[in-house]
Amino acid sequence: MCGISGVFAFNMIGGMYMINLQAANEALAHRGPDAARLFNDEKVGLGHRRLSIIDLSAVAHQPMTDESENYTIVFNGEIFNYQSLRKELENQGVQFKSQSDTEVLLHLYIQYKEQCLNKLQGFFAFAIYDKANETLFVARDRMGVKPLLYYFDEDKFLFSSELNSLLAFNLPKRIDYHSIALYFQLHYIPSPHTAFQDIYKLPPAHYAIVKKKSLEICPYYEVSKAITTHYQPYLQSYDKAQRHLVELLEDAVKSRLIADVPVGTFLSGGIDSSVVATIAAGFHKNIQSFSIGYKDEPFFDETHYAELVAKKIGTAHTVFKLSNDDIFEAVQELLGFFGEPFADSSAIPFYILSKKTRQKVTVALSGDGADEIFAGYNKYAGEYRIRHAGTVENLVQQFLPLLEKMPQSRNNPFANKVRQLVKMGKAMQLSPAERYWFLSCFTPPNTLNQLFSSEIQQRIQKSNIEQRQQQFTKYITGKDLNDMLLADCQLVLPNDMLHKVDSMSMANSLEVREPFMDYRVVDYAFALPEAYKIDGSMKKKILQDAFRHVLPKELYQRPKHGFEVPLMKGYQRELKSLIDNLLDEDFIREQGVFNPTYIKNLRQTIAQQGSYDQNHVWALLSFQHWWKRLDLSIVEPKREEE
Repeated sequence: MCGISGVFAFNMIGGMYMINLQAANEALAHRGPDAARLFNDEKVGLGHRRLSIIDLSAVAHQPMTDESENYTIVFNGEIFNYQSLRKELENQGVQFKSQSDTEVLLHLYIQYKEQCLNKLQGFFAFAIYDKANETLFVARDRMGVKPLLYYFDEDKFLFSSELNSLLAFNLPKRIDYHSIALYFQLHYIPSPHTAFQDIYKLPPAHYAIVKKKSLEICPYYEVSKAITTHYQPYLQSYDKAQRHLVELLEDAVKSRLIADVPVGTFLSGGIDSSVVATIAAGFHKNIQSFSIGYKDEPFFDETHYAELVAKKIGTAHTVFKLSNDDIFEAVQELLGFFGEPFADSSAIPFYILSKKTRQKVTVALSGDGADEIFAGYNKYAGEYRIRHAGTVENLVQQFLPLLEKMPQSRNNPFANKVRQLVKMGKAMQLSPAERYWFLSCFTPPNTLNQLFSSEIQQRIQKSNIEQRQQQFTKYITGKDLNDMLLADCQLVLPNDMLHKVDSMSMANSLEVREPFMDYRVVDYAFALPEAYKIDGSMKKKILQDAFRHVLPKELYQRPKHGFEVPLMKGYQRELKSLIDNLLDEDFIREQGVFNPTYIKNLRQTIAQQGSYDQNHVWALLSFQHWWKRLDLSIVEPKREEE
């Protein structure tokens, strides 16, 4: 696990950006505290920060060049089947100097070029420079676990693991206001876009070839909904389907325990992390497990369930109990790690969990991704109920005007249930594609119109927003819930969930591995029919049933809260100074992005403890912190050629 950056200069103007490579590499120090090296070959500069996981020796440091001195690689990630791939290459006469997966990947590319990607099991973002052909090859893993961002113009191609690092190349910060509008809807900016014009994310499951001022981006894998002949034998009965799922997950977990450093596992007490921890404990005796809870907020605390699992499977379990002070103290610290606005507030406890876990281990397994491929979220249950509407659903729609007048909040059980019913009632009035977008968004379009200043509204073209929106709703047919899961694997999973995990764990030099993101598990999940995943009474049906005999029965009787954060109290006390600073009336007017009246009314509502969405406020604070930190302006900087 590491951080990578680089420059491919097409001319002397592009070559001038080499002087920024050191700064770009240093901006990734948190991703790789164990080693820092640069490679420079006139036209190409490559930077690497190393977090040593496999083969801790200096011979495994990067950038790594082969014996011919023609190919040089920088690599972020892990190849979990590298040992079998190494044997394959050794049988072809390849000799290795190290025990690292990096060297295996380098020689695999030399042997198979872009076809090597189809052989890889793991997560990765890497770049390989072919000196003889003056070509740079970059690639990102199938599910988008590892990030890769780039900038391309007629003079150069720049890339990095993080946007903050890419900005260290002294690029013009020209804001993409369509991305900003999407951010306030989704609370993240979806790939391939970023907050800035001309800076992009390489999409998951894509590679790029850079040569002679040209950039070619190609897909190499696609999550398929088709039930292939390969899976037919396992789908003949529900019992067989369960057994094969267990086999796949056992192999995925086992391969992710390979490391030359201490490995542990997150354990929230939910089904997903409990499955991973249970399997891991079967292969790794006395493995450490970690969970996080809230001292001051019993409604959000779920550590009791984690302790039940840990006791049953015999892990050395550690619980980090956080006070509200702990949570709010971490806010200022973590916001600086985001190169663009990101408003998933669960990043706060995950950042703290990663920081504390890193004191014990270097690698942690997590249960992330299971909800998106096996239908674990409440929105999937809501969609299922809408598509199979009965008396209750029709009553919700009938009494929607009354429900809308009742208290709605995530902070207590009753208000949260009302919130969910209101959302379902509104969703029932929409087409499947419209409904998917509605359920994916935190902020409705009419609120956006009130939020932004008139100048920013003029810069946001509605047609452009709708075009980007259609990119993620094109999978929605309304015939099968798998289409909604597939859309989430393209939208929510890489841009929100996996981005959060990567950013917050690597901010603390912790590698997190997600067995559910093994592409074989993902492929199999999408071969399963909807009925195996969800019905009127159960979400993640096959996953829950497959491990029911080994997990504590209490896990099947608990409500699902998610990784929620109790922010409302903080807005009144610990975070009040942040609100006063970032939403200051004079600053809002000077900034020119938001409607001053809207912000003033929102602040009054917060002060009077009225009804408001805590996540919407968090999105505003995250945006404002980013804006101030980068010293941005709505007056766009001139393009370089100007």
